Amino acid sequence: MKKILAFAMAAAMTLSLAACGGNGGSASSNKGGASASNPGSVSGSQGGSSADASTPAAFTTVEAGKLHMSTNAEFPPYEMLDDAGNPIGIDVEVAQAIANKLGLELVVDDMGFDAALLAVQNGQSDIAMAGITVSEDRLAKMDFTDSYATGVQVVIVKEGSDVTMDNLGDHMIGTQMGTTGYIYASDTPDNGGYGEDHVIGYETGAVAVQALVNGQVDAVIIDNLPAQSYVEANAAAGLTILEGTWVEEDYAIALQKGNTELMAAVNGALNELKADGTFQGIVDKYITAD
Repeated sequence: MKKILAFAMAAAMTLSLAACGGNGGSASSNKGGASASNPGSVSGSQGGSSADASTPAAFTTVEAGKLHMSTNAEFPPYEMLDDAGNPIGIDVEVAQAIANKLGLELVVDDMGFDAALLAVQNGQSDIAMAGITVSEDRLAKMDFTDSYATGVQVVIVKEGSDVTMDNLGDHMIGTQMGTTGYIYASDTPDNGGYGEDHVIGYETGAVAVQALVNGQVDAVIIDNLPAQSYVEANAAAGLTILEGTWVEEDYAIALQKGNTELMAAVNGALNELKADGTFQGIVDKYITAD
């Protein structure tokens, strides 16, 4: 059993296709973590390409003239590092397009997943994008834009394994620490989980998959698109994805609670990108039909 959360979000754009390679848009990268600039600077928001009346005249950002995005670049094709160590991916390009519309310079702050969420909660970054699922617990700590994608979590096992969706709780499961996969799977059986003694949390999804390859866990729960990338990258290990969906969830952009002006600006830009086809064009660079 597992938890499936339903939220009254705006219509999600489902990304359930196969992963492929691509190059991200231009963005500054801060590998050291979130910006240390003082929160509360007011940016001039009408200098971008969009002067839509729905965009506020002014909004608060961490650093004047910049949009800081915290992320964990370990989640292909949404965010990952190119050969030069620069963050690329769907989320990075969408954030760049949003920044362009708002007349801001995008700064990508790459850090651990938990740290990326804390950065936006603490006002150290303006937005967080890392394939972030909207959940009741997170809604209590952060605000979220309209959903921009539907994430499908799946289970990776070794070929020939006796692990199934039905007996998953009888085995040792690997997940990325801090993700909803870890939270749901480690919850008590009464709440639809498997219990903490059946789940090991790892720093990244890649480390969790390596633990599966090494025989330290029997299965890995992770989102579908990264799962496909990891299976392909570990072809010699003979990994496969179990048939069926473990859970489906909405992805959205996280912001600090109460920053309503920036929320309206980001949400407006995001919905413009959906309406004018820019968002789908970004997706098509990284994902192709089966």
